[in-house]
Amino acid sequence: MQNSLESLVNVLESYRGRDKVIRTLCYGSQLVGGVLSEKPGLSSAQLGKSLLLFSAQLSHCRTVLRLFDDLSMLTYSQSYGLGAGEEDSALRLMSVLNNVADQLYYPCEHIAWAADAEIISAKSDKWWLLSGILWGVSLLLGVFRSMRVIMLLRKKLRKSRQGDSSEGTVASRCQLRRQVRGEVLSILSSMADLKFPATSTSSVAVKLKQSSDTEFNR
Repeated sequence: MQNSLESLVNVLESYRGRDKVIRTLCYGSQLVGGVLSEKPGLSSAQLGKSLLLFSAQLSHCRTVLRLFDDLSMLTYSQSYGLGAGEEDSALRLMSVLNNVADQLYYPCEHIAWAADAEIISAKSDKWWLLSGILWGVSLLLGVFRSMRVIMLLRKKLRKSRQGDSSEGTVASRCQLRRQVRGEVLSILSSMADLKFPATSTSSVAVKLKQSSDTEFNR
């Protein structure tokens, strides 16, 4: 029990770990809330809308936290450059395009968030749309890249099976299989993000709150 608690604390103390926990809770609440809100009965509908509001607030939290991701993304893009160290040209092209989409996504989302928060005078709809398109493009490129990596790893596995069966070769095969599983998980994660796209969460929360209040007053 103590070890589990320490592991959870270690995860929550890191930015990436905390983001994964928030994302899991956000998607889980959105899924369960969507199911409950469609069920007959006032109690189920109210609970479902409460979970959807909770999910929207968590998503808004992630949006605010992403205000500080631009520099880390820029540093990564600069270090990768045009992918000179990448052996496969298709991987190189998809990675560069992915980095460009990610880099453009952040300022678009920041402007949309600032417009919703009335920090700047602008309509947020077109910025949310543009950021959503860039987000979708990035996810699709990530999926295609992972599929390409899996294909290349499987080629390496087939070649290793045709070679010797020494201890080093067996260990190398295990490492390749772990990499394949990692890419499969990456694909599933990206598909989940496509299922729950980035939207103007503050406006979603307001609409849900208004709808909930209306039904409650009936």
